[in-house]
Amino acid sequence: MLAMAVAMAAAPAATPACADAVAEFYTGKQIRFIIRSGVGGSYDSYSRLLGKHIGKHIPGRPSVIPINMPGGGGIRAANYVAKIAPQDGTILTIVSQGLPVDQALALNPSFQADLRDFHWIGNISASNQVLVTWHTSPTKRFADLMKRETVIGSSQAGSISVQMPSVLNNIVGTKIKIVFGYPDGRDINLAMERGEVEGRATNPWASYVSTDPHYVEKKLIVPIIQMGLVKDPDLANVPLMRDLAPGGAGQDVLDFMSKAVTVGRPIATTPGVPAERVAALRRAFDLTLKDPDFIKDARTQRAELQPMTGAELEQVVREVIGASAALRERVKAAIQPKDARALPGQKKQSD
Repeated sequence: MLAMAVAMAAAPAATPACADAVAEFYTGKQIRFIIRSGVGGSYDSYSRLLGKHIGKHIPGRPSVIPINMPGGGGIRAANYVAKIAPQDGTILTIVSQGLPVDQALALNPSFQADLRDFHWIGNISASNQVLVTWHTSPTKRFADLMKRETVIGSSQAGSISVQMPSVLNNIVGTKIKIVFGYPDGRDINLAMERGEVEGRATNPWASYVSTDPHYVEKKLIVPIIQMGLVKDPDLANVPLMRDLAPGGAGQDVLDFMSKAVTVGRPIATTPGVPAERVAALRRAFDLTLKDPDFIKDARTQRAELQPMTGAELEQVVREVIGASAALRERVKAAIQPKDARALPGQKKQSD
């Protein structure tokens, strides 16, 4: 929050002419908020929470309409925003956390967007990703993950939920058995509850707190490893992934992936939006995150807020995509799953 306050104080005030022009443009307009997932889950809940409040902080007070556009792990929504949507400031979107890595490593030919061309408005939550096991699993701590094969569920091949456990296996030496192909996080949760898998590869800790609070309160899940740049205050005794190979081989890969997950729940608008409208949207985001009504609703939803300004978010995205060629090649090798098992109907991945 301090960084946000400093950025807001340092930002030059919009001239009256620019402010009037922005208000004139947005008056009577409708902003479409493109949500990269279906209804439910943290991407949807954060988008709807922000969309409910941000309009009153945008000059001209446009209405904001949520539109769910799931598909391809967020690729469908990102391609739409980059290639099809109007480039005038009437589009907001929440971008998949793993897409900067996808672009940096050129992992998916269907991903046609260039995230460096997006105008980044702000990050609602940079909550750490957490690998958890179900309370019935014998794996209760990191040392167990190094000693015994632990069956962990993940979503589609190439997603961050496959990449992270693959990095842990390849760099740190864990014995995670990856089962991929679950349609979304809810399906992985159900698989844990049924005993099909012992745990879930990745999910923001804030998402468990907000959308599955009983998992936390009743200690149904056990956090094993967290992935981010600094520890979550709630998880002081859970090791950080980047601390698992201190200064040794693979440290740069762990640092790269740890920075990548801080993208969190990022909000953007399309390329081509006039600078004064981008500035207005960024300011509206900052004001919304300080709005008492927004904060009240966030608390009601148990939505954890760890905001990042649009400028800070843009820098992280550019640093991830702009990593050196040598590092990108090392990361690309490290995220390849070994002996992963697919659900029926999914293509098997091998070494």
